[in-house]
Amino acid sequence: MLTFFGKFFKQKAHIQLFICLISLYLSFADENVNVIDGRPSTEFRGYYKREHSLIKPYQSAGLDIPNWEIVGGTMVMQNEIRLTRDARSQQGAIWNKVPNHARDWELVVDFRVYGSTGTLFGDGFAIWYVQDPNIVGPVFGSKDYFRGLGIFLDTYSNHNGPHSHSHPFISAMVSNGSLHYDHDKDGTHTQLGGEESGCEAGFRNKDHETFVLIFTDISDERTWKLCFRVDGVILPTNYYFGISAATGDLTDTHDLKSVRMFEQEYARVEKPFETNSDKIEPFASNFAAPRDHVPDRKPSKLGWIGTIFLIIIGIVVVVGVL
Repeated sequence: MLTFFGKFFKQKAHIQLFICLISLYLSFADENVNVIDGRPSTEFRGYYKREHSLIKPYQSAGLDIPNWEIVGGTMVMQNEIRLTRDARSQQGAIWNKVPNHARDWELVVDFRVYGSTGTLFGDGFAIWYVQDPNIVGPVFGSKDYFRGLGIFLDTYSNHNGPHSHSHPFISAMVSNGSLHYDHDKDGTHTQLGGEESGCEAGFRNKDHETFVLIFTDISDERTWKLCFRVDGVILPTNYYFGISAATGDLTDTHDLKSVRMFEQEYARVEKPFETNSDKIEPFASNFAAPRDHVPDRKPSKLGWIGTIFLIIIGIVVVVGVL
């Protein structure tokens, strides 16, 4: 079971986005959805794992960041880790060096995205749990045909035909290494939960506190709300966490603020294939059905210079792997 929760709220000069991803046994799914849905977004659960976490001060006595690898054009600064500058054709990432051995976990990622191009900006962020880290590539700064889980915060719409949606947009993808992420279709051909899944996340330039839920209008609360859920997701242990970002013709600054990982404990009945959880094949029983790639007319990228929008974004990811 894979479930997303999302919430937006604005405080003074910034907007925050929180998303929670749960991947649990089907028998535990409803129980854990109820635990998180409606709870305050400031609460954390589980056991803090320092080896998978990243908080200030980032660097030790030397220039290296303990347990983390800097990739691409990433720059380590005093108060943030800059994955991309507000310039064209940038790619950057940071990857955890320690493989994850926990089967149930919660990952909290805080970052900010801002730029000076008004209503047009790109390309976006990705949060990864994959087999092969440290590779620069075309999918929001990381490799295509990956093995594992990718969570995408796509800020620009490349797709103008059927199955298109508003942006920024949050979606996920599970791959065993055989699937291609198609940027021209915004990943709708491999989208976890099907092309109707995901969250439209209109979190820029709001004058009031905003909360975005999947398939709903804006409300005014400070609690987790269900974004979307998908049955039949299986992920192995021994994969790596990472965060990457990229710009193309459109630009934004993508800054990482912190990463915090919490191991969770859930009671379960062991199944035969669970004895070697690191050998499990990444699998999702519900994703977008194959269909032809039909070209569509690109929307215009012309716009005007607007006010700089500062966005603080936090991602919460909770995963229970089989």
